Amino acid sequence: MNWENRRSQYFILFLLAFIWGSSFILMKIGLKSFSSEQAAAIRIFLASLVLLPYSIKNLKYLKKKDVKGLLIAGFIGSFFPAFLFTKAQTRIDSSIAGMLNSLTPVFTFLLGILIHKNKFSGQQLIGLIVGFLGAIGLITSGNFGALQDINAYALYIVLATVFYAININHIRAKLSHLNGVQITSLSFLFLGPVSLIYLLTTDFDPVFQHSEWPIHLAALAGLGIVGTAIAMLLMNSLIRWASTAVFASSVTYIIPIFAIFWGFMDGENIKVLHIICMSLILLGVYIISRKKQLKVQASVIQ
Repeated sequence: MNWENRRSQYFILFLLAFIWGSSFILMKIGLKSFSSEQAAAIRIFLASLVLLPYSIKNLKYLKKKDVKGLLIAGFIGSFFPAFLFTKAQTRIDSSIAGMLNSLTPVFTFLLGILIHKNKFSGQQLIGLIVGFLGAIGLITSGNFGALQDINAYALYIVLATVFYAININHIRAKLSHLNGVQITSLSFLFLGPVSLIYLLTTDFDPVFQHSEWPIHLAALAGLGIVGTAIAMLLMNSLIRWASTAVFASSVTYIIPIFAIFWGFMDGENIKVLHIICMSLILLGVYIISRKKQLKVQASVIQ
């Protein structure tokens, strides 16, 4: 695939949106038998297992100076978010999780300013505010500013999107000399043993009490192999070749569509207010990453 081709990049965006938009319902299915910690650890371990041949092949590219960067990419970009998302989905619907995931480009932009000193315009600042208003609406179920109505579990997802944003900016700034396969496979080389050791310390007795646990395990396997291993290979490659970090993270424009679809099919209560709040987030992302601003960001990031 020609990663420099804009059409190819958009194709990957839509493919990632479908994969990750479906991941929330797969988490929900897996959590029917497994604890949130087990579900996350299984996801990461299976992903690292699938990536192991690539990890071994790319060991020759592992340099001492890149170890810190790869650890950040692995733990901040995949490991911790996996645990945060499964924990959140023990108390919130998968569709809401997908909507809140749309905050990733907003935090990508914000951290690009705070950490990497990227320039910004008044228009982008407006987009940032609009995006956060939408997020507050989702977190408080529409009661803007009512702290007593905050869904604390939704904040786990907010934190996960902050981690994603850190990872996106970090890869572009520190690991651009490695390709997506190298970044993903080498970072997961560190995650596999950690996730397996953690998994072995958990109690599987409650899991086997569910007669359908093999189905739920299959959902987590799909989540780990396709939703994590393959998706991260694609995403890290896209981050490396896309014109800006915000473009790479704008996959979250489309993710909520698939998340809402699967949530609706599973009978989740999706309100008009939820759609409005999600639309505010996406409007904010659009304002931040409008085409006329991309050239400014590209010149700063590169």
